[in-house]
Amino acid sequence: MRFKSGCIIGIFGLFVVSLGGWFFVIGISLLTSFALLELFRMAEYTGIKPATKTTLFSCVIIILSTYLEVIGIIEKEISNAILPISSIAICTWLLLQPKPGKISDIATSIFGLFYLGLLPSYWIKLRELENLFNNPNYNGNFFSSLDNFSGFKVTLITCLLIVSSDIGSYFIGKKYGKRALSSISPGKTIEGLIGGISCSILTGIIFSNLFSWENSILIGIFFGVLVSLMGLVGDLIESMMKRDAKLKDSGNLLPGHGGMLDRIDSYIFTPSLIYYTILVIDSFKIF
Repeated sequence: MRFKSGCIIGIFGLFVVSLGGWFFVIGISLLTSFALLELFRMAEYTGIKPATKTTLFSCVIIILSTYLEVIGIIEKEISNAILPISSIAICTWLLLQPKPGKISDIATSIFGLFYLGLLPSYWIKLRELENLFNNPNYNGNFFSSLDNFSGFKVTLITCLLIVSSDIGSYFIGKKYGKRALSSISPGKTIEGLIGGISCSILTGIIFSNLFSWENSILIGIFFGVLVSLMGLVGDLIESMMKRDAKLKDSGNLLPGHGGMLDRIDSYIFTPSLIYYTILVIDSFKIF
């Protein structure tokens, strides 16, 4: 069942990444919406009462506005305004409840907005890199020399690096793991971390060559390490939240994998860092 669920998730991911556009936007919106509901369900186990509906709506609006921004339909300032306005709306909703909200209710709601609204929206920016080449919102300077770094290629390789890191860390850790990596997730080992990074680097080098990127070995090593570490951070953050809620899984939506948040935790922190890393690479002509 775990293998079957994993294949379905993988096929769905490849499908929406390949299609891009509104298919990708809707796919990201659906995944993050399910994950947000699981996050707030975990929070409720600890006595917190977040603004679920308001935050869920705001997260979807952030993702949709990001796409409208990168394709040039709305101004960057309008898109940037969604986050602070949504934060105000969430706080106002909590203020108007019969029973006043607590600091933890506000903090969890705003964190959910950032964690599963703003951060996943960077997947849209990665996938739509081509639309930023001539977008006046970006002053025409960014991405000027990255024609070969198409949105599809960058998004695909980032996803593949996360998958390969997860697979490498699981199998290497299971066979050779002896030294615990963190008390937050006792099952993770230093050996597993090394295995995950190694597999991520190997995948990065292979696909950098397939994509005919210059300095493919350096790019493969650099992005392999970066993505693997960011995936680990995302995984540990979610483990920390589950530990606090005293739950094994964030949910039971995916047989053999737990909840949606369990499946996408490694994908949350990665896109923003990759996006800004590409900006730095382009600005300083590092590779």
